[in-house]
This record gives sequence, structure tokens and C-alpha cells, in this order.
Amino acid sequence: MSQPNASFRKLLDYEQRADAFQPSKGAGQVRSGEWAGVAFRIGDIQLTCGIDRVHEFIPPPPVTRVPGTKNWILGLANVRGDLVTVIDLACFFDGTRSDISARTRLLSATLRGRPVGLLVDEVFGQRNFLAANAEAPEAVGQSSVDEYIGRQFNTGQDTWRELDLDILFNTPEFLNGAAN
Repeated sequence: MSQPNASFRKLLDYEQRADAFQPSKGAGQVRSGEWAGVAFRIGDIQLTCGIDRVHEFIPPPPVTRVPGTKNWILGLANVRGDLVTVIDLACFFDGTRSDISARTRLLSATLRGRPVGLLVDEVFGQRNFLAANAEAPEAVGQSSVDEYIGRQFNTGQDTWRELDLDILFNTPEFLNGAAN
């Protein structure tokens, strides 16, 4: 067999294997009864939000301030060619600006079809929780984040509170970023 035919057969094999691949059967998928979230921290509050709502988490890019917006809207950033509105979640929740450090990250999400970046103090990565262990959230009284919590998961000594992005993204206060 000549070399070009062997290479072509190898490509055909790759194509057939790719066509037969079923993502739901692959390794690393969430098992039945589990809920996957991105775990992160704002101040001293440990939070998580659905992994399906966060596209990626990246170090904060340079931001250009937009005049006439509330102080929790840091501005606009260019992330791989997309113009992203950058929101400081800590500042939105309790008026305290986040300190930018080496651990600070921007969670990339979508709000009404537009990219939005949520600035958080630290990201711990993906966590899987047993959906059966979800509980009604307890108010911690530390900030106004309580009204955006859908449920919480207790894992040993840690409590992870789910930041419900649907609630956050449909709140009139969040949607109206114009300064008064």
C-alpha cells in the first residue's frame, strides 16, 4: 500500500470515529443525580453557579470605563474580539469594590445574548454536588447576595451557595446600569 492511501485511510478512520462519538457517553460528564457548578469566592462568601451558565473564567482583562454607569459596572473589555461588559459582583452586592489580585477572575456568561463578565475574587474550579443534598439557603446577613441564592450544598465543613444567574440577570437593579 502506498503512503498516500495509508494516510487517507487513517483520515477515514478518524472521520468514522468522530461520527460515532456520543458526547453524553464520554468520560468527565456529570453523572445522574449530580449538579455541576463553578465554585468561586466573593469576599468571604463561597458561591457556585451552574457550569452550563459560565463559558470560561479568565484573568481580568484591561477595562475601559464607560461614563454615566453605576460604580459596579467597571466598563468594557475586549475578550477575544467580543466587547464584554465587566461587572464587579462584590460592588453590586454590597458596594465594596473588589481588590484585583493574582487570584481575581472574570466569569464569562451571557445576558440576553450579550457577553458579560462577572468579576469574582477567586475561582476554585468545577465542583460536582449531589442534587439530593441541595437545601434551602440560609441567610448569612453579610451582604445583599442572599436574595440571589437559589439553594446551597453542604460538603463536609464547606457550604457552597448557588448564585442563581437567572434571578440576578432578571433583577431590574442589575439590568439598569445607568448612573442616577
